[in-house]
Amino acid sequence: MGTAAHDALSVRAYGASPGSHDHAHFQILVGLEGVLELEVAGRGQRIGVGDGFVVPPGERHDFESRIGARCLVLDSHAEGWARAGAAPTAATLALARYLAAACTRALPRAQALGPALLLESWSSATQRTTRPRRAIDWHALADWARERWAHEAIAVAALAERVHLSPAQFAARCRDEQGLSTQQWLRGLQLDHAEALRRQGLGVAEAARRSGYRSPSALTAALRRRAH
Repeated sequence: MGTAAHDALSVRAYGASPGSHDHAHFQILVGLEGVLELEVAGRGQRIGVGDGFVVPPGERHDFESRIGARCLVLDSHAEGWARAGAAPTAATLALARYLAAACTRALPRAQALGPALLLESWSSATQRTTRPRRAIDWHALADWARERWAHEAIAVAALAERVHLSPAQFAARCRDEQGLSTQQWLRGLQLDHAEALRRQGLGVAEAARRSGYRSPSALTAALRRRAH
């Protein structure tokens, strides 16, 4: 459950100017002041004082705060965050407030140990509230996705909701059970579908549309990468 050496804690202020990005690591936010409005993979999320949220790697998120907000932010590569689905407890929030003060006062030891302590505290809360795992019917989930991707973009959050998991929990289950990230699993399904349609004689444009690719050129590039 350890954290990587380059995990970083900070306190960030957010304003009315909107922002949008994604990143290859987990980002954990805990509200300190105001309200931060998030949209993560198409789903809204409000982070008020004392609220916490884990943004999984690769999930694009838009953010703004009309009234202004401050959050403790942890950028982390620790895989343990994939299983930290529960809301933070009062003890975890107290720790987060202390770590925010440590960042403001530039206390190096607290900043160095803080990422591991925050993960340990948050994960302990998750373990106390975790129920036995519900089996994921991956074939049924794939069929559900295939019925939709010709008409709508499918976000990881939608897949997670379909199997009654948070995006972070779904990401962990996908790695554990499929050996792939959620995006790799979804892209593989789409490419398999496109190849099957091409074998049936469909043109590239129609195969791309039916398998959820943005354009025929995107499908052609994906087929070329797989061939090599």
